[in-house]
Order: sequence, then structure tokens, then C-alpha cells
Amino acid sequence: MVQPRVFIDGEAGTTGLQIYSRLAQRGDVTVVSIDPAKRKDVVERARLMDSVDVAILCLPDEAAREVVGLISSPTVKILDASTAHRTHADWAYGFPELAPGQRETIAKSYRVSNPGCYPTGFLAAMKPLVASGLVPADFPVTINAISGYSGGGRQLIETYGEYGGESGGDSEPPYPYGVYGLTFGHKHVEEMYRYSGLAHAPLFLPAVGAFEQGMLVQIPLPLWTLDHPPTGQQLWDVLADYYAGEPFVQVKALGDGGELRDRKFLDTKAANGTNQVQLFVFANDDTHEALVAARLDNLGKGAAGAAVQNMNIMLGLSEQTGLI
Repeated sequence: MVQPRVFIDGEAGTTGLQIYSRLAQRGDVTVVSIDPAKRKDVVERARLMDSVDVAILCLPDEAAREVVGLISSPTVKILDASTAHRTHADWAYGFPELAPGQRETIAKSYRVSNPGCYPTGFLAAMKPLVASGLVPADFPVTINAISGYSGGGRQLIETYGEYGGESGGDSEPPYPYGVYGLTFGHKHVEEMYRYSGLAHAPLFLPAVGAFEQGMLVQIPLPLWTLDHPPTGQQLWDVLADYYAGEPFVQVKALGDGGELRDRKFLDTKAANGTNQVQLFVFANDDTHEALVAARLDNLGKGAAGAAVQNMNIMLGLSEQTGLI
């Protein structure tokens, strides 16, 4: 049997390298690589994409749009890891667990956009709660989130590398904890809004930490603002039911559940090296306050792991192949 052929455009970048390392260990797909001397040759890249079964784009947005316009083969499937097509009407959104039928949509599509890392955590936590009606569509949702610096691309990685990263250097890194996106126009917001079912865009406050990988997306819920506040158990039940049987979404025990370090701290990096989104519900039913949080590896389910999962679906392979 002829193995499916896959080309990663942008193989040398952070996400591209992560995808390549996952696929290189497998014996059921053939990875086609470009001559390093022609890495910036758009025509050669388009030729290679026309020759494979799936082309995975790990490029800046404009470069992704440019190369898609040059592909002429009607049979090649495109999986775009950039932001360029995530809300495009003609592209399937590559979050298989998002809603009933989403997995089938991805399988049939020739154009799939890989979700962003922050939206993956946010949508995993919020979509079921809005769909169930426990959180009204017009609820003013805020998101406090932190990611390892690898989520910021080559320039930020190099900046932290100069300070020794997590291994420790002679100087303190420039941003041990830095909130950004303070103009409230972060590129992930439209994606979060479009697929959440919310009537208004959420208020998103991302931050970068002085660690390489890991992500925590936190959604505080002042439930006392509602006429009939749901309990923490009700929130948890909706999430557990929504993701029952999903191998890559874990709904952790309500409250502590043994997951808090020293029974106080929710570790940002505990999902690293996996393709998991881990969901948590913490609640005080007396004060009607709750926190719903998602933990994931920003380079795993937040990027390369999700890309491999989508590629498996697009090629009709076992969805869990090459992933943990």
C-alpha cells in the first residue's frame, strides 16, 4: 500500500520542527522535505504541495495566503497552522472536539485551519457551558491566560534564550511574568468569539511566563450576577458529559482532586508533552463564584499535536496515532 505523502512548509520553524519530529517516528506516512537551498522558493514549495496528499503550512499569515493561492492540484489537502484562515468561511476549523459533527467536517474538507493555542483552551472550557445555557450567551466573559515563551515564536525564544531560559542564567529574564495584548485587539479574539457561541467578544488578557512550554487559560465566572446561578457540580457535569469518550480532553475532578501542588497551586506545565486539554472547575456555591480553567501544552494540543491529530483525520488514519 502506498503511504500518504506529507509536506511541511516551514519545517524549520518552532511548530514545523515539532510536527516533523512527531511524523518522523512513524512508519505510516512519508514526509517530503524541500531542498534547504530552496526553502524560500515559493514556486518550488507550491510544486511540492501539488505532489503530496497533505500540505501543512507553518508560516506567517501573509506567506500562508500567498502559497495557498499558488496551489493548483485539486486533490491536495491543506492544513494551515497560521492565523490566516481560522475564521474563513471556506475552511474547516480543526478542533475535532468542538461540537458534534466537527470531526466529520474536518475529514471531508480539503482546507482545514489549525486552532490557536489560547482559543483551544478557551473554547474547550467555554463552548459546552454556553451551548448548555448554564452560561448565557450575553455573559461578559473575561480570560486570564499565561503561556510559555515558546508560544511567541523565534524572536521571543531567542530573547529568553539569552537569559538561560528555565535552566537559569546570570540575569533575570526581561519578563518573568508579562501581561500583553493591552490594546485589546489580540488576533485570537475573533476566533474565540466566532466559535464560542457568545453574543459578545470576550475580554482577553494573555501573559508570557519565564518558562518554555505550558499554558493555563483561566475563565473567572461571577455567577452571582445571574438570576439562577449554576453550582460548581452543574458546570462540571456539563463538561464531563460533553467530552465523554474524547481521548484528548480530560475533565479533572471537581475542585482540588489531587491536582493542586501543595494543595494551593495549579501547575501550568503539567500537561506538557501531551496532546491533552485538561479542564478544571473550582467553585464556591455559597458566594456563587467559579473558575473554569484549561491546561495544555502550547506546542502540543495548542499547535503541533493538534496538527498531527487533524492530519490523521484528514488522511483517514487512526486519530490517536503518534499522540499521547
